This record gives sequence, structure tokens and C-alpha cells, in this order.
Amino acid sequence: MQLYLNQTSPYARVARIVAVEKGLLDRVELEWVDPWANREELIAVNPASRIPVLTTDDGEALSESLLIALYLDEQGASNRLVPAPERARVLALAGRGQALADAAFNTVIGRKHEGLKSDDTVLGQRRLVAMRRLLAELAHGVDRPVMEMPLNLGHIVLAVALDYLDFRLPELAWRDKHPALATWADPVLGRDSFTQTAFE
Repeated sequence: MQLYLNQTSPYARVARIVAVEKGLLDRVELEWVDPWANREELIAVNPASRIPVLTTDDGEALSESLLIALYLDEQGASNRLVPAPERARVLALAGRGQALADAAFNTVIGRKHEGLKSDDTVLGQRRLVAMRRLLAELAHGVDRPVMEMPLNLGHIVLAVALDYLDFRLPELAWRDKHPALATWADPVLGRDSFTQTAFE
């Protein structure tokens, strides 16, 4: 298998962490690419020129981090990251984490191309409000059973999103505003799979 990725994408990091946690790194060849460079090898597997992309041993090209994560979860022999009895809860948490990552990522891209004025647009304000609401909801629910389960896909997606906020949007100061959420996140972020894949 080949995984197309870069070092700053929260989506690619989710896929890579799942590969580490599932013990699949010896089966996955990492292909480092710049999705903005329109490289032919990336376009060949994903015409949208987006990462991550996982090409399977059968030659299928899977895009979108959550789909890749679900596929890898079935390939590795270790404990399931989406355990069947808690599937809905885990996927619901993953969805919240994905929404947080989406709002943060699009804020960063907006600023990259339009400057800080992008925050003042209708879409920019919608993203900022979404991040505040998501953080408040997640902080309020840190004692939910899904948060206390062994490591699962929801934990991975959420922790990556929170670390991306630290990396790209530190001014949001989510740790200061939601210390209980930070207390939950730190042990997850301290796992080997997260330290090996740290944003750079």
C-alpha cells in the first residue's frame, strides 16, 4: 500500500496515526507530496490533488481520511479503532473532530490566500463560530463514555484537530478556555503514534 501525505495536513496525520496504531507501517509506503504543486503522481491517484490518498494492494485509490481510517482498521490485527458495539458513538465523536479540523483548516487556507480579512467574511465568521461551539460542546462532554474508552478513531480525529489548533491557530487558546478538554487530550497526544507524526 502507498499513502500520499504531507507533514502539515491534519487529514493525512489521521491516516498515518491509524496505520501506526494498527501495526501497518511495514505494509504502507509513505509518499510525501505537496498537494498544491499539482504533481502528476498525486493527480493520477486523486484528480482533486488532495491528500491523503491510500492506494491499496489491489490498486484502488482511497481518498478522504475517515474512509482510509476505516479501511486500515480492517487490515490490522490489533484492537478495532471502531469497535462494533460502540460504532455509532465512535463515529459521532470522529465527526465532531472532523468538523473542528475542517473549520480550522479552511480558516488557515483562507488566511493563506486572502489574509486575515478572510476571517471577517460570512464564511470566515461561520468557521470561527463553529470552532467555538464545537470546543464548548466537546469540553462539556469529556466525561461521556466514548471519551473514556480505549483509544478509538474518534479520539484520534479529535486529538489531531486539537493539536492542529495549537499548531496553526494558537490565538484561539482552547487549552486556557477548556482545561478539562486539554486534560483529556494530553495523554492521547503523548502516545508514540502522535509523537512520531507531529506537525512540522
